[in-house]
Amino acid sequence: MATESSPVIQQVGRSPDVTNADVCNDMYHPDLESAATSLLRDRYGKSLQFRDLYSDSKAIIIFVRNFLCYTCKEYVEDLAKIPKSYLQAADVRLIVIGQSSYLHIQHFCDVTGYSHEIYVDTNRDIYCKLGMKKGESSGASAGSPHVKSNIITGSIKSIWRAMESPAFDFQGDPAQQGGAVIVGPGNRVHFLHRDTNRYDHVPIGSLLYYAGVQTVHFGAKSQILEV
Repeated sequence: MATESSPVIQQVGRSPDVTNADVCNDMYHPDLESAATSLLRDRYGKSLQFRDLYSDSKAIIIFVRNFLCYTCKEYVEDLAKIPKSYLQAADVRLIVIGQSSYLHIQHFCDVTGYSHEIYVDTNRDIYCKLGMKKGESSGASAGSPHVKSNIITGSIKSIWRAMESPAFDFQGDPAQQGGAVIVGPGNRVHFLHRDTNRYDHVPIGSLLYYAGVQTVHFGAKSQILEV
């Protein structure tokens, strides 16, 4: 169960490529501008523009690889533990974006327990305009503290979920990597990270910290914020 905790702040080694992770300090970002009018769909198939997510308030936006990815599922399971009251107090939206058909959204929410906002970029238009990577590289990724399964058990679980899903497909391009952006209000980018592989998630505590949201402690270990 997620509980409130005083975080331990320390520098954690990641890729030296500054294009993967960048604290942008409220900067204008041309990639964000180019993606602003790209369309998303909600779980009912209703369309909205990407900029609708951050025009009036700050938003933490997580791009997942695909809804069958076990590392993404376990990461989103931890996102689901963030109390809505913490987000409301900071006036910050928490949003997950996938790249499948909108028909897969409800099933993904059911298996992860995620009840915050979620949309899909089926054509991967926003993924491309924000420079999210294709293919995996090991780099200097420290691994995700939110992933509990190993590659064998995780892959088996992914196949089983595919069989139970509304349509038996990959639920997105399996080579597509995700990332995270903290943006808004308006075209102000506070933080941007592009994952290099399936384990290269930004720790959730770090995202909350950068966005000014009360941090959450996951599990028994001391909480570490990547700075």
